[in-house]
Amino acid sequence: MPAKKKSDFLTYKGKPLVRSGKTIYYGDMSDRFVILLQINSTSMVNELEIADKVTVQLLSTDPDVRPRDRIIKKSEKNGLYNAMDIASIWLHRALNS
Repeated sequence: MPAKKKSDFLTYKGKPLVRSGKTIYYGDMSDRFVILLQINSTSMVNELEIADKVTVQLLSTDPDVRPRDRIIKKSEKNGLYNAMDIASIWLHRALNS
């Protein structure tokens, strides 16, 4: 039996997280839905940059849908923890419906 290939991505609750600058994608692009997190503002806390305002979007990965119509849900949260919390709930519900 071949060994499982280790994922090169950081994961959260079993789903990959991919970051580029202030944009984070959460979920597997081969699934029907993914989450887009956009960090809108940050603040410094003890010399560490922390996300303040984060926009969360549940997106359809269907290539036949117009980009504007791919947004299923959208919200703005205070802090990355709150954004990831709602993102994991939305993604779990969307993938299990």
